[in-house]
Amino acid sequence: MSSAREPQLVQALEGIPLAKIAAGGSHSMAVSLSGSVYSWGKNAFGQLGLGHTEDRFLPTYVNALEHKKTVFVSCGGEHTAVLSKDGLVCTFGAGCHGQLGHNSTCNELYPRFVAELFGARVSQVACGRWHTLVYVPDLEDVYSFGSGSEGQLGNRSKSDQLIPLPIKLRKKGRRFNQEASASKEQIKVIAGDNQSIVISLKEKNSYANLNQALARVGEEETDKWVSNLDPNQWQNIKRNIKLIFSLTACLNGSFLKKSQDEHFRTSQEAAGINMSALLLFSDKMAKNPKVLTGVMDAVKKLVQSLNSSATSPEALRVFVIIPIIIRTQDLCSDSPLKQLARAIQFLQPEGKQTLESLWSNLDFPFFKDLVDNYQRLSSIMLSSFIKQRGSLKPEYLTEVISWPFQILQMLYKVNCRTGFRIQEKNFYVPEVKEMLLLPKFNPTQNIEQVQEIFMSKFNEIKFALRVFTQIPCVLDMEAKIQLHDLNRCFLYFEYSWPYFGVFTEVSVSRQNLVQDTWMFLRSMQDINFQHFLKVCFYGEPGIDDGGLSQEFFTILTRELCAPEAQIFRHFEESHLIWFSSQVPAQEDIYFLIGNIFGMALYNMKIAAFPFPLALFKKMVDIPLTLEDLKELCPIEGRCLQALLDEQYDDIIESMMLDFTVMKEERGSKVSVELKENGANIPVMKYNRTEYVDAYVNYVFNDSIKEQFNDFMRGFVRGSPTKHWNMFFPAELRVVLLGRTEYNWERLEENAKYNGYEKSDETIRNFWVVFHGLPEEKKMDFLAFLTGTNRVPSQGMESFVFTIEDAGKENPDLWYPEASTCLHSLSLPRYSSQDVLQEMFLFVLEHYEKFGLA
Repeated sequence: MSSAREPQLVQALEGIPLAKIAAGGSHSMAVSLSGSVYSWGKNAFGQLGLGHTEDRFLPTYVNALEHKKTVFVSCGGEHTAVLSKDGLVCTFGAGCHGQLGHNSTCNELYPRFVAELFGARVSQVACGRWHTLVYVPDLEDVYSFGSGSEGQLGNRSKSDQLIPLPIKLRKKGRRFNQEASASKEQIKVIAGDNQSIVISLKEKNSYANLNQALARVGEEETDKWVSNLDPNQWQNIKRNIKLIFSLTACLNGSFLKKSQDEHFRTSQEAAGINMSALLLFSDKMAKNPKVLTGVMDAVKKLVQSLNSSATSPEALRVFVIIPIIIRTQDLCSDSPLKQLARAIQFLQPEGKQTLESLWSNLDFPFFKDLVDNYQRLSSIMLSSFIKQRGSLKPEYLTEVISWPFQILQMLYKVNCRTGFRIQEKNFYVPEVKEMLLLPKFNPTQNIEQVQEIFMSKFNEIKFALRVFTQIPCVLDMEAKIQLHDLNRCFLYFEYSWPYFGVFTEVSVSRQNLVQDTWMFLRSMQDINFQHFLKVCFYGEPGIDDGGLSQEFFTILTRELCAPEAQIFRHFEESHLIWFSSQVPAQEDIYFLIGNIFGMALYNMKIAAFPFPLALFKKMVDIPLTLEDLKELCPIEGRCLQALLDEQYDDIIESMMLDFTVMKEERGSKVSVELKENGANIPVMKYNRTEYVDAYVNYVFNDSIKEQFNDFMRGFVRGSPTKHWNMFFPAELRVVLLGRTEYNWERLEENAKYNGYEKSDETIRNFWVVFHGLPEEKKMDFLAFLTGTNRVPSQGMESFVFTIEDAGKENPDLWYPEASTCLHSLSLPRYSSQDVLQEMFLFVLEHYEKFGLA
């Protein structure tokens, strides 16, 4: 390594509030205010305390000294000594002369307490080239150990000393330490190359108190700032504010927890910040606009220069402190919070992970404030972008606007991991939906219209997809559906260029629907799935504008889920299905079903396979639990829960369970071990949780591994959009399976009329008949009208349909008809309510024959 002739900034330590630094023969050490120790340089003898002998060219955190309350460090030629606040001494490195004090000449790769000093509260330590000195004020003695070749141990000998022994110092006939004690003077020990110096100071100069040299915010100082009305003192106050709030280390060294030395326990689990003191400081600043302005000006400059390579908890405290300091300020597009978001984005992955850990250990109110502030900032910035979208390049969305959004996504992940239970709606940014209100693509438009729409909005669509698909937490389900629609239209545009109006057409017969579909899917190329689907039923004149394809998915799903199809495992109590653990008759059946599932999502249709939430969790890699098994199979779930709740060992033993499960295979049941040698491992109280976890894992994972993998391969093929996993599992289930919550009064409220008035007798009769139907018939009407008896994912509140006058000369001779594509009901003007009821009920009994597509 080349030498440096001028001082160089040690960037790896930037932002860490240091209390002490020391340099040895070829290595260096640093100690922070909270006792974190860093080492770098030569390490041939383990003098860096890292457990090995590899040199380090950058400051490296000494894990072995974590939480040891280190306040001082001294470096020798090839060894190191550290001192804790409790007066304990650790040494490590070269021990060839006994300079480590362990009654040995062995080297130590890890910090090791000097046992001979146990019980003695050391206040000072100093390392020479091959020897070490310590001072114990309670005993008023200086101890030495190590090389004595030049008499540096002060024991009138030139031999080495392997353990600490007191030095007999004399001054004009009296012991040196007695003289110092009598005069209340302080002893200071200094170790040179081969020399030792002990001097008496008239003023207290304990190494353990050197941390006062760092400028920091204190309660008394804060009170002076706020209450000082003397204009002559303002310049001094202003300089102090600028000094503290323009240096990361000063800010990180402020607001430390002092009670019971809590800040010495700083780690990824605890920032060591006194949040109450920080909150009090913020409130006090708000009362003095002059001081507040000075603080804000300094903070604005500070956030622009934060160290992106910071990874230690102490260096990252600033990211927790600043949002609280500025909490009383109005958020705007140039808020320091925006620049702080930018700085977080430029942190290294390790730094981001540490910051997320610090966030996860905040008290709930502080974490909630953090979420609220970044949510409001995201909303403000996106609103500003939307207003200026004509004058701003789309790249601005990814380069600037996305910063606070990315922080919200990080906070959302922390919220999920820690169980803070902040509701998802607190992360939503409503303005996103406005951003996504772009001209919608309609496949029926001519080429010129499509080109004009998409070429004018191409970049905006591109950047909106890039940004918002990466931060799904800011999207409610409606916005995600909008984004999914944009994404699939964008892909259709990309794959179909320049030949618009290209569709994947499937022709099937109702009588042989499943086999026709399998034949079609097996013959399809991957590119066919990138086009929108159109369905034609043999012998039927309907043109598919969405209704026929929905009916296709509805009928196909019904036939595949029928018990006689023997494809799925059915659970009677929950009315749900799951993959069969048996090898299916058709090897590619689950791959093909995955195709169907994916095609339904890509074409925004409902495929109401009655799967549990567990499937959608698996699809997005969320671990499954006993709660998922309770939904799928309530009986098994309750039994396993009872096992977990049982308090008595003998009752658990009486269940005679072991780590096996029964599996049906070719008509007979076989035993499958849940772990190695599971048949010989009884389930007891101590291992019952392991058993339940293994049982759940077997049901949802191990027993259907190949089946699920085939399903996912098919799903990805059927839905070429890459961002479907932005949906939460519950949302994905609703989008694919539809809703089963019905509000028939809202259906009536949302109805529109063409050729009718709401007050017309036929309309009034219709709603009387409809509301008098049993629930099942009402659901049949929904299927007659839309192709499925499920409510679309937006809910009944957003569902609109039209009742139009059929315009028939002899209305009592005609049945109602429906257009599933247009969601319209063609209703003749029947002469009476009885006629309307008779004709309407007949249609609901045979509704699949009365559609107009």
